Amino acid sequence: MNLQQFRFLREAARQKFNITAAARVLHTSQPGISKAIIDLEEELGVSIFARAGKRILGLTPPGQQVLLAAERVMEEIDNLKKLSRDYAGSPLGTLRVATTHTQARYVLPPVVQKFAEKFPQVRFKLLQADPPQIAQMLVNGQADVGIATESLADAAGLRSVPVYDWQHVAIVPPAHPLAKFQTTPGKLTLKDLARNPLVTYEAHFTGRSKIDAAFGAVNIEPSIVLEAIDADVIKTYVQLGMGVGIVAGVAVDPQRDRLAMLPCGHLFGTNTTRLAVKQGAYLRGFVYSFIELLMPQWDKRRLEEAFK
Repeated sequence: MNLQQFRFLREAARQKFNITAAARVLHTSQPGISKAIIDLEEELGVSIFARAGKRILGLTPPGQQVLLAAERVMEEIDNLKKLSRDYAGSPLGTLRVATTHTQARYVLPPVVQKFAEKFPQVRFKLLQADPPQIAQMLVNGQADVGIATESLADAAGLRSVPVYDWQHVAIVPPAHPLAKFQTTPGKLTLKDLARNPLVTYEAHFTGRSKIDAAFGAVNIEPSIVLEAIDADVIKTYVQLGMGVGIVAGVAVDPQRDRLAMLPCGHLFGTNTTRLAVKQGAYLRGFVYSFIELLMPQWDKRRLEEAFK
């Protein structure tokens, strides 16, 4: 057996056993992948894939164990490569950060700028996705660091630490009747919001679950007329008069956006944005440096303890 077979098997599983798609990702041929896996099955003496004719249905029970072993081997090979580059003093590499639009647009720009100045030879790759996809990217080794509000704390195979706390705000045009609540923090109620059409995040984004839970707890069914994955889109439709927006406070600048901002922490609670890495993954020195730029209160030693 060889590493190429493990690599082919891993990618086939990631592509939901679509061998053509796996071949496209790996820049090789579909027959080459099929033959390599058949050779591996013959050497091990077990069937890895459950098949119906030429169609692959999934993994057999022993195939599941083979895939887990292949994943561990490939991860350790990747860790060795990263370790050797660090100890050889190589400044080259790629930092892959998977995150949501809110973090990429409103939180990360100054951090990325400082990182680029400190590590000009490191390529920075920003991967935008929803929180479940971010968690999966980390598990699959497609990202080095993940940053999001939902999903990361409880995802299997990941280790995470808190980055910062934030609260939701409601946003309306300055002439809107609810704008009066920007000068009376804590007075806005869920009933006030529910009397208006609402524009907010899709289900997996930026604390949406807390918004739904708050309305559900008082048996109010809000009229959500539009859902979006990023605050810029929500603000655009609020400015058009489509409804009251509910977004992360970090995504709003009242003067720049020309909107009244109404605090909603008393309604929807506090959210925590977290940073996660894959458990057991070797993190290069520049990865720790990026995290320290984002979270100055965490040094490398403290991070290593948290990521064990």
